[in-house]
Amino acid sequence: MPTEESQPEAALTELLRDLLYPSESDEPLESVAYPIALDSPLTPSQLRDLLGIKPDVYVEEIPEAEFWKPVVVDQDWYEDEEKQRTKRFRQVRHLLRKLVKNRQVFRVGETEVDVYLLGRKKDGHWAGLKTRVVET
Repeated sequence: MPTEESQPEAALTELLRDLLYPSESDEPLESVAYPIALDSPLTPSQLRDLLGIKPDVYVEEIPEAEFWKPVVVDQDWYEDEEKQRTKRFRQVRHLLRKLVKNRQVFRVGETEVDVYLLGRKKDGHWAGLKTRVVET
């Protein structure tokens, strides 16, 4: 298994395997990378250009803590499986903090919302995580 020191991107991919982000429809997380060196912070307009999002699609930036809040804290009623999931999310957060700086979270769309947690890698390119949440 790749280690976070020797192969951090591969270690992240391994941590994300079969890990679902909870919402009305639990969805997988995937790592994303964009070989473009835009200055930070990203604006919603730059994100639209980067991802090819149409102007009529709702885009908002939210605090990074809101992304992690539902997945990194154990609840009293959690069984072993949920506690293991929380531990994996904390590992993902830790590794992502090492991999990318100036992190931002964007929500794209309504009801079926694509969520991007993006930051700048050492080479200046943008990378991070993407998932989808369903909110009816």
